[in-house]
Amino acid sequence: MASPAQQLPPGWAAEWEQTHQRYLFIETATGHTQWEPPTGPSAQMQQPPMESPPEGTAPTHHSKRRQYAAGQTQAYYGTTEEPSMLQPMSQPPQQAGMEPQLFTPGLAAPSFAMQQQGQTQPSYYEPSQGQQQPDYINSHQQPAYGQPNPNALADQFGQMGLGGQRSFSLQTANLLTSPPDPRELSLPPPEIRLPPNATVTPSQFANADSSYQRSTLNAFPNTSSLLSKSKIPLALVISPYRTVSESEPQVPLVTDTVIARCRRCRTYINPFVQFIDGGNRWRCCMCNLSNEVPQMFDWDQTRNQPGDRWSRPELSHGVVEYVAPTEYMVRPPQPAVYVFLIDVSHSAVQSGMVATATRTILENLDRIPDEDERTKIAIICFDVSLYFFSLSPGQSEPTMLVVSDVDDVFLPKPTDLLLNLAEARSGGGLENLLTRINDMFKENSIIGSALGPALQAGFKLMVPIGGKIIALSSSLPSVGVGALKNREDPKILGTAKESGLLQAASPFYKTFAIECSRAQVSVDMFLFSSAYQDVASLSCLPHYTSGQTYYYPAFNAARAEDALKFAHEFGEVLAMPIMLEVIMRVRASRGLRMSSFHGNFFVRSTDLLAMPTVATNQGYAIEIQIEETITAPFVVLQTAILHTTCYGERRIRVVTTAYPVTSNLSEVFASADQVALAVLLANKAVERTLSHKLEDARDAVFNKLVEILQTYKSSMTAAGAGASAQLAVGENMKMLPVLILGLLKNVGIRQSAQIPPDIRAYSQALLTSLPAQSLISYIYPSFYSLHNMPAEAGTVGPDGVIMPPLLPLTSERLERHGLFLIEDGQTIFLWVGRDAVPQLVMDVFNLPSYDVLRGGKTTLPVLENPFSQRVNAIVQKTREMRRGVYYPHLYVVKEDGEPPLRLWALSALVQDRADVLPSYQQFVSSLKEKVNGNGGY
Repeated sequence: MASPAQQLPPGWAAEWEQTHQRYLFIETATGHTQWEPPTGPSAQMQQPPMESPPEGTAPTHHSKRRQYAAGQTQAYYGTTEEPSMLQPMSQPPQQAGMEPQLFTPGLAAPSFAMQQQGQTQPSYYEPSQGQQQPDYINSHQQPAYGQPNPNALADQFGQMGLGGQRSFSLQTANLLTSPPDPRELSLPPPEIRLPPNATVTPSQFANADSSYQRSTLNAFPNTSSLLSKSKIPLALVISPYRTVSESEPQVPLVTDTVIARCRRCRTYINPFVQFIDGGNRWRCCMCNLSNEVPQMFDWDQTRNQPGDRWSRPELSHGVVEYVAPTEYMVRPPQPAVYVFLIDVSHSAVQSGMVATATRTILENLDRIPDEDERTKIAIICFDVSLYFFSLSPGQSEPTMLVVSDVDDVFLPKPTDLLLNLAEARSGGGLENLLTRINDMFKENSIIGSALGPALQAGFKLMVPIGGKIIALSSSLPSVGVGALKNREDPKILGTAKESGLLQAASPFYKTFAIECSRAQVSVDMFLFSSAYQDVASLSCLPHYTSGQTYYYPAFNAARAEDALKFAHEFGEVLAMPIMLEVIMRVRASRGLRMSSFHGNFFVRSTDLLAMPTVATNQGYAIEIQIEETITAPFVVLQTAILHTTCYGERRIRVVTTAYPVTSNLSEVFASADQVALAVLLANKAVERTLSHKLEDARDAVFNKLVEILQTYKSSMTAAGAGASAQLAVGENMKMLPVLILGLLKNVGIRQSAQIPPDIRAYSQALLTSLPAQSLISYIYPSFYSLHNMPAEAGTVGPDGVIMPPLLPLTSERLERHGLFLIEDGQTIFLWVGRDAVPQLVMDVFNLPSYDVLRGGKTTLPVLENPFSQRVNAIVQKTREMRRGVYYPHLYVVKEDGEPPLRLWALSALVQDRADVLPSYQQFVSSLKEKVNGNGGY
């Protein structure tokens, strides 16, 4: 006799309640639960006694079905001994005349359906900073060693939705009637539904949190043909060194240097291996090889007594860090080395860059990582000559050495140019030097830049050790190696030739970057020019050496906002813990191969990524190919990063994620992660602009979206290959079209003849290096209404400052009497409507009326009234809530103010029509035409 879990009407799921020893029935669309079996479409089903558990199982252990799509159901079967394979179940009965839920094209999202009926939307989970998923609280008792966990399926992976509490069906939305809801971007990615007993411990942290590593698909196709059929690219999006706030779980550290690795594929032991032979051996989850458990694996070296195997972090955590033994070192751990190259030409001094930079270094000397007092520092100034500074230990007066021959760079002195930071400070010499540099060059009238020779000099200083070069430049390099010409030509902007301006003009910057990478030297570029600076060429250095580019167009320290932004970001870069001598490799289960790599690094061999230094919060994307049919029930991907901390300790960070394998196309669609997809497509678009044309990049992104929607329509809806009045997509990908529209409107690849090449090149540098959290905001900004925000917005709650509700990015939400905030992580706009009442202007700006308010870059006053304090708190939270060093400028934008500033702010409202770029409604309509085979965008 079939159990109730196998005889359900569409849209219902059953969960075995251990406490009450009976089934709980759940309506998947609303979350409604009830003890009574659902009636209606399956009224004819036979009901067994409710008090008995599922047939063929022990009272406390069970197999649960996972329903991805009504009519296309699959289930995991498992025993306590072995993870199971995906096995198809028979289709559930359907009422005569009723289609399964999957085959109702255009089914609107539940929230939209409620709006149409005049009901309120369901609450959305909005995580605080750094929090990616709802907090599921599970208390676990570790099983006795070698014994199966009796509640493995019900309890394990609570954080990843693997508790079996709800069946998971593919919901179809109609994009024509489902407007984008920005709150959905705060939701966690689709659940990772692993088979029972996939892990050796029931830890909720067994899979790495999605903020470290996420996949474009959370259920992997079992064949390459199934992946090709879905048209969804398979890739990992990784931020292995993201910052961790105090309220978040810290990365566990294994200090006993006992590292268990597979003898064949070199995978690190992780929660997804199996112990066999009485626990003396473990089977690799990637290649199935049987390995010996290390002799000291079960020994507590701290207490010098037998230890608890199950308490080892590597068996319960998807992200773990090891202290590496000496065999992981080619040489003793290097100290952190910082070489500052400071442009002191006329424009650099006059803009205030030199004074601001030297003051910021001086003020942050205590924050530069130097716990072991091994950190080294050097300062080289340059215009058309190079200026070195020598300082003996304990000496208070530095000596300046000038090298005028920039065609054959040499070091003027073998010692005392690269200084030990602690020793250089002991006599006050370093502080003295930093205080005096601006005065030394304040009358400098030399125009020109020997940036290339300065880079070579910095490289010569640090080549035996490695480290970080931080170059600050205010003009186009004009002297010596790496000299560049002004190639900005307004006539070719917006044409097919424009992409040439986004490629490096001189081969020096790529060849020198590869030299740096070999010598473990990375380069950060801080660029300040008010004229053309060729950001495209200069950003090559950070791109291939795992550095970062920072751009401050028309920098002028006389504007307090400019000085504050640069000083804040530069100070955070100096204080940031950096990883040195980094190599990264991603390993995957048999049948998978890493095929292409996106981000700031150099690919040293087929899959080994070399990164001389790595700062926190950089993002990478790695595409994956399926080379052979996958027969395992799940696959494992493991990112391993070997590095030296800036405190002289060699470590390995290991990030592990497991994903179920499916042969069902509906499961592939139901598991797609729209955020990871948008990050990957942004990286691929930038790469295509450099190898082809900007137009090709835009077409490729648009066509990829069309392909996905066409496949969804033909495979998942009743319309099939015919024309449809709807535009169907899975609920979990409902925001993908608007994210793609935001990407197509981003200055990095937007169709326009007005975007300066430096601005475009810098935007492309951001698109290929920001972590997912920041990148999504950069292509789909946040939009808030402040004048009528809820009373609690701007006040402090349990998780910090409470933000106002997010609005869709359309000017239809702007009101003439209102105050609005728009931000993309790089810039904040405060939009003031022309009919704003005088009291609002007084409370926020301390001015009597809208007429006397000036637009432009500004600092908000903090006034003695609650509304001012709430608005300032929201602006401050906006600057702090994302990972990274960026400190966005704040611009006041008046509704009838300067047209350029007004149009810049409005361009962030990506759902509006702008110039030749379509509105969201036009974009979706063109998608529909294209999906139906009638042309389009």
